[in-house]
Amino acid sequence: MNYYIVIPAHNEESFLKHTLESIACQTLLPKRVVVVNDNSTDATETIIDTFAQQHAYITKLNVTSTKEHMPGSKVVNAFNKGLAVLDDEYGFLVKLDADLILPDTYFETIARIFNQQPHVGIAGGFAYEQTNNGTWKLNHPMGNDHVRGAFKAYTKDCYKAIGGLRCAMGWDTVDELLARYHDFEIYTATSLKVKHLRPTGASYNKKARMLQGKAMYTMRYGFLITAIASGKMAWKQKKVQIFTDNLKGYFNAKKEKAPFLVTQKEGAFIRNYRMENIKRKFL
Repeated sequence: MNYYIVIPAHNEESFLKHTLESIACQTLLPKRVVVVNDNSTDATETIIDTFAQQHAYITKLNVTSTKEHMPGSKVVNAFNKGLAVLDDEYGFLVKLDADLILPDTYFETIARIFNQQPHVGIAGGFAYEQTNNGTWKLNHPMGNDHVRGAFKAYTKDCYKAIGGLRCAMGWDTVDELLARYHDFEIYTATSLKVKHLRPTGASYNKKARMLQGKAMYTMRYGFLITAIASGKMAWKQKKVQIFTDNLKGYFNAKKEKAPFLVTQKEGAFIRNYRMENIKRKFL
């Protein structure tokens, strides 16, 4: 099964080389890799050029967007620009961050999952982050049925069914909810241990957390589910401010009548799905 990879990259000179090296070492190589150089001011472009000269399947796309790092819109916008230069001749599509080290059999395993389980629409591994003593520790703040946005693989049928990625905070949650709405399953492989070189959310700020609350509104969670989800996030990260910032973002979005990311029917499915999961965990 052939596959394409799109890598949004903004000032990734410290990490990108390791990511591209791990791709070049895959036991199942990609057909195409597009690295989207998004307004970088460091050596990111030089690194891309070096690998593109060595590997014919790697190409560079220069784009210009805001310099501000905001989760969601910036990365998906860059991803979509990279996707626009590719054709539809792929078995699965991968959105990959530029700060990862993948195990050599990563995409061979993903291809096997999709081949053997046609009902699976999104697949991936688990992220590990380095601790102060040099060991690699699992960092998976959501449930085991969630694939991190840093390394998501979609079958063509699933990607088309969900209508692509939403250019907003929460894109890596709404994609899975819509996949389930269209009867696809999510698969996480515990054997696929991905080294995440930059700590999760290291550059997130209050504005980003408020956007998270806005995302919950635009996904039609409703207040109750938003409050429960925000409380869970605050408890896991031991930061009460996360809860208050999320709710502030939710109510600001409601006041401004922010456009929804999903239809009413999809929203009803999402609320029911999230509430059933909550009941299973607490009742």
